[in-house]
Amino acid sequence: MGHIVLEDVVKRFGETEVIPPLNLTIEEGEFAVFVGPSGCGKSTLLRIIAGLEDTTAGKVIIDGQDVTEVSPSKRGLAMVFQSYALYPHMTVRKNIAFPMRMAGMSEDEQNTRIAAAAKSLNLTDYLDRKPGQLSGGQRQRVAIGRAIVREPSAFLFDEPLSNLDAALRVGMRLEISEMHKRLKTTMIYVTHDQVEAMTMADRIVVLQAGVIEQVGSPLDLYHTPQNIFVAGFIGSPKMNLIEGSEAAKFGAKTIGIRPEHISVATTPTNGAWKGTVGVAEHLGSDTFIHIHGVEGCDPLTVRAAGDVAVKHGDTVYLTPDAAVIHKFGDDGLRM
Repeated sequence: MGHIVLEDVVKRFGETEVIPPLNLTIEEGEFAVFVGPSGCGKSTLLRIIAGLEDTTAGKVIIDGQDVTEVSPSKRGLAMVFQSYALYPHMTVRKNIAFPMRMAGMSEDEQNTRIAAAAKSLNLTDYLDRKPGQLSGGQRQRVAIGRAIVREPSAFLFDEPLSNLDAALRVGMRLEISEMHKRLKTTMIYVTHDQVEAMTMADRIVVLQAGVIEQVGSPLDLYHTPQNIFVAGFIGSPKMNLIEGSEAAKFGAKTIGIRPEHISVATTPTNGAWKGTVGVAEHLGSDTFIHIHGVEGCDPLTVRAAGDVAVKHGDTVYLTPDAAVIHKFGDDGLRM
């Protein structure tokens, strides 16, 4: 269960078309991540699947059934929002139980499902607390628990971690990934954070202005981006995109090179690019060096060893690995 198909889906707000005709299939049991910059249509697309937004045209098909005109409550989906949307006057137990009570489920069955969800989410000791007595990560786990007990055919996550601090985001990211491995239920996850997309997804759907730019596994997108937009969006730090005479040497309008595929030296080397160190971010295991003065890409970023000895103002010489240079034509597409 949880096979989702979008057929020629269109969404307009008045005269503004935010999603042109779009086709996409989410396979049963897949962890699919919608990623893209703010305003690209990823949350709108998720809400269309959930039934919270109407389609202007096209079909939404879940497990072979056309649900385009079916209400959200009857689509067999569970949604987890950016805001926890918990009832502050109810205990954790009652918050998790709420959808089951609304469905008229027996109390014994409710208790069984609550206990299982609480155990899997490390909430057993907090069932009698209220949301105000919990941390942000715990509250988000309660929201996920409320979704789990419904036993949906698919989970829909709309930027669920964006309200958490950095450490909690990492922890919750791992918990959601582990949950997917246990439940083997289809999950669609919306984020603007491409690190979340890379670390969690079976497949990533990259969106820009309502258009799917590329669909593929994280490594597919990383190693073979199909256009300049995907090349510049996927990867942290992002790919260096270079135009001008350096790109022309490779017969391309634009070339791309990942920061980790450039070697850096403080003495002249054969065929190197010359530049001046701006900011060097020392992170321990790695150093990200931002270099000015390289034609066609200013600044250019290099990922070097954590103990690299460079400082602001140093002259450096850079050599890209020619075997992993990406080439793009005048149309912005991969050559």
